[in-house]
Amino acid sequence: MQTKREELKQNILKAEVEAGAQRAKDPYRFGFHLMPPSGWMNDPNGLCWYQGEYHVFYQYSPLDAHRGRIFWGHWSSPDLLSWTQHPVFLYPTDAWDKNGVYSGSGLAEQDGLYLYYTGNVKHPGNYDYIYEGRGHNVGLAITRDGITAESNRCILENKDYPQNLSCHVRDPKAWKQDGAYYMVLGARTRQDVGEILVFTSEDKLHWKHLNTIQTPQKFGFMWECPDLFCVDGQWIVITSPQGIAHEKYRYQNVYSCGYFPLYGDFRSDYTLGDYQELDAGFDFYAPQTFEAPDGRRILLGWMGMPDAEYTNPTADWSGWQHGMSVPRELHWNGERLTAQPIAELQQLRTDSKQQTLQGSLTIDTGAMAELRIRNTGDHLRIAMGTCAVIEWSQGLLSLTLSEQAGYGRTRRYIQTQTLDTLHLLMDTSSLELFVNGGEQTMTTRVYPQGKEQKNRTITLHGVGEVQSDALQPMTFHWAQA
Repeated sequence: MQTKREELKQNILKAEVEAGAQRAKDPYRFGFHLMPPSGWMNDPNGLCWYQGEYHVFYQYSPLDAHRGRIFWGHWSSPDLLSWTQHPVFLYPTDAWDKNGVYSGSGLAEQDGLYLYYTGNVKHPGNYDYIYEGRGHNVGLAITRDGITAESNRCILENKDYPQNLSCHVRDPKAWKQDGAYYMVLGARTRQDVGEILVFTSEDKLHWKHLNTIQTPQKFGFMWECPDLFCVDGQWIVITSPQGIAHEKYRYQNVYSCGYFPLYGDFRSDYTLGDYQELDAGFDFYAPQTFEAPDGRRILLGWMGMPDAEYTNPTADWSGWQHGMSVPRELHWNGERLTAQPIAELQQLRTDSKQQTLQGSLTIDTGAMAELRIRNTGDHLRIAMGTCAVIEWSQGLLSLTLSEQAGYGRTRRYIQTQTLDTLHLLMDTSSLELFVNGGEQTMTTRVYPQGKEQKNRTITLHGVGEVQSDALQPMTFHWAQA
């Protein structure tokens, strides 16, 4: 008799084969961003360097582009430019994860790759699934070859967390430091206060609660997708806090994602600096970082937003939805975290042009292009065909999407008194802005119509210098190609 996992595997294979037949016809399939073979993609998981390759696991609903049952998908690459899709890595078929294998992280060791993840269980009954009725377990899958999970088990359950917590405890991020292992988990208390739990272990299997990271005053009701790391001598706490009050120029999305500088020792006494958002665009959430073999701290974010009112037409047109941001190298400049596209992406550049902007300038590009602008004026306006307009003056930068291209996305803002540089990355259906060396960023999906799906005319007004490049696509090796 066919097992449940074998049946799921065959259904996924069928869906991916059908999606592959339509891939070349889809003008919105990315050229240099990771995306799902079929169905739905969300949070990046298990980011790491293991046995000579980068690994990106991710939340994957291959059978439903509107988010159905959640699996773990998997991409790997030797160089962050050529990517290979692998078969589904985790299936929600065990007692501790039967309602979804949710977000987690990777810990690369000499004896294998340890992948910690959230096992979601919704018990049958009349429950609210916030304070009662939900199991949010930590599972551990171990792989030796980086491709196939040789074993998995449940290592933490609700009973192992502090007693004042709701059933919302998830998204383990694990690492090794000073001869010990540490893990952070996002949590929601029964008083609806978001916080981060710190656990420690000597053997990667048995964990105990060590500390809790929180703000003196309530800051959102749930802190999702926590990360904790040191870059350029500064400790950083990344989280995606839910329940922050929206402001016109800050916290504009359904949910925010950002960081706190941490001073002191996360294991004992610490203080948190001011919270800063990581991205002000429509589509950026649940970021995760990892350390590259050369020591760089690299961040990858989900190019999407949970519970948003705006949509992605590909979900109905061609059966897939969402993707990942480009990988971003992080640095601490003494005051804030900066994020810039990794240097590897420069290898995709072709047909470079350097032009002076004095008044107006028109640049014709294909669907994939890069603009690096050095601004010396007191205002700047960039019209990207009929899809989007970027404007800066009097300390405010805005991104406005057209009704036809935005699919419900309207306008987002960044407050910045000066605009020295603006770096734009344009893919077939996305736009990423890096302001002043990546001190602030803005990411969005955008869907050009008609002829603009392949060719776009960008009109700039202002004063400065513009470097433009066409971009070649990355290489994708699809498992069912």
